[in-house]
Amino acid sequence: MKMILTLLSIMLSLPMLAQDTKKEPEAKRPNIILIMCDDLGWGDTGFNGNKKIKTPNLDRLAGKGAIFTRFYSAGAVCSPTRASCLTGRNPFRMGIITANKGHIKPEEITLPELLKTKGYTTGHFGKWHLGTLTATIKDANRGKPRDYSNYAIPTANGYDTYFVSESKVPTYDPMIVPTEFNGEIGESKHYGWAAVEDKNDPRKIESYGTHYWSGREHLELENLDGDDSRVIMDRVIPFVRSSVSSHTPFFSAIWFHTPHLPLVATKKYRDMYHNLTYKEQLLYASITMMDEQVGRLWDQLEALGQADNTMLWFCSDNGPEGGTPGSSGPFRERKRSLYEGGVRVPGFMIWPDQVSHNQVIDVPSVTSDYLPTIIDFLDITYPDSDRPLDGTSLKNIVISGQNKRNKAIGFQAKNKMSWVTDQYKLISTNAGETFELYDLLADKSETTDISKKNKKRVEAMKTELLEWVESCKRSEKGEDY
Repeated sequence: MKMILTLLSIMLSLPMLAQDTKKEPEAKRPNIILIMCDDLGWGDTGFNGNKKIKTPNLDRLAGKGAIFTRFYSAGAVCSPTRASCLTGRNPFRMGIITANKGHIKPEEITLPELLKTKGYTTGHFGKWHLGTLTATIKDANRGKPRDYSNYAIPTANGYDTYFVSESKVPTYDPMIVPTEFNGEIGESKHYGWAAVEDKNDPRKIESYGTHYWSGREHLELENLDGDDSRVIMDRVIPFVRSSVSSHTPFFSAIWFHTPHLPLVATKKYRDMYHNLTYKEQLLYASITMMDEQVGRLWDQLEALGQADNTMLWFCSDNGPEGGTPGSSGPFRERKRSLYEGGVRVPGFMIWPDQVSHNQVIDVPSVTSDYLPTIIDFLDITYPDSDRPLDGTSLKNIVISGQNKRNKAIGFQAKNKMSWVTDQYKLISTNAGETFELYDLLADKSETTDISKKNKKRVEAMKTELLEWVESCKRSEKGEDY
C-alpha cells in the first residue's frame, strides 16, 4: 500500500515538475531604425508646432510614442553628431570635431557591432559623412585616388550592407546639377533650383561630383533619378523585406540628406507652397517629399506585421542652416552654434509594443543616448567598462516616467563649449575665457545671462565642464583603446 501511495505521489508531481522546468520563450527582439534628417530645424515639423510645412507622416508617428522637447544633437554640425549616434560618445573623443574632419576609427565600439552579437542584420542608407568611401576616384569632399587617410566604409564599422554617399547631394536628382540658375528668384548652385523634369528643358546638365556606394569601390549606377529620399528608401525597403523573410531582426540607419542644401524640388511639390517665397517652396517641398518616404517605410512595416515591434528614432543632426527659411523655433541661433537653436533638434522615439503613445518628454536627451538606451533595452553589456560613454540610457524615462536625466551633456565646437544639466546651461564662445549661464527651464530662448548672480554654480559647472574637455582630449589621443 505504501508503494502504491509513493508511486501515486510521484505521478501527481510530474506535471508540476514539467511546469517548473519549462523555459520561458526568449523575448522577441525589436527591429531598430535610426532616422536622421540633415539641417532640419527644431521648428520645421508639425509635431513641434509648424503650421506651414506639411509633415503628416512624421506627425502621425510622433503621436505613437514619445516626443522629446529637449532633444539635442551632440554636434552643431553634421559629422560629429553622426559619430555620437553610433558610438554613444562625444565626437571630440575620436577626432571628429567638425564636418569633413577625421573619420570613425576601427577601435570604436559601434551600435551595429553590438547588435550583431544578438543576431541582427545591419544596414546603413543615405548619408555617411564619417570618412571617405573610395581611394580610386575623386568623390565628394574628400575622396580621391590613393588617399586612405580617412577611408572608413560602413562595413568596417559593423554594417552588413550599405548604400551611402560620402556627404551632401542635391535633394532631387542627386547625381546632377544644371549649369544655369534663375538668380532673380533665389536659385543658385549653393542654395538649390527647380528640378529638371522635362527632356526639352534648355538647361545643360553636369555631374554634381559625388556618388552612391554600396560596397568597397562599388559604385551604384542604377535608380538614381528623382527624389533623393525615394532613391534611399528604394534600398531600405528590400533590406527590410529580406530581414523579415529570413526571420532576422534588423538594425537600419537611414540618414536622409534632406533638407541640406542644395534644395531641389519638382513643380508638384513646390506648388503645395505656391503662395510662399521661392526659397520657402524649395525647402518645404523637399521636407514634404522626405516625409512621404517615412510614411512609405512605416506603411511597409505595418504590411509586414513588423510595426508594433519596431523601435524607431527620429532626429536632425543639428539646427537649420543660416540664410534659409528653416526654423529653430523659439531658440537662439542656428547651425554651428552651441546656443539652443544650433543643437536642440526635433526628436521622437516610438516602439508601439513597449512605449506609451502621446508622451511629451521634457527631460534633456542627446544623440549619444542612442547606444546606451538600445543596449539597455536589449540587455547587452557594453564590452569595455573603462571606456567613457557620454550618453545615458533613456529607458526609465520613456518607460517609467523618470523626470530627471541626472547626467550633464557636454558640447564642443571649435572655440565653443557648453555644459547642459536638467535645468542650466553654462556656455563659453571664446575658448573658456568667459562663461554665460542660462536657466533653460525659465528662459529657453537664452535671453538673460545669470552668471553674475550665480557665481558658485558657474564655478562648479565650469570645473565639471573643463574636466570633461580634458577627458575628451585623452580619448582623442587614443588612451581609451
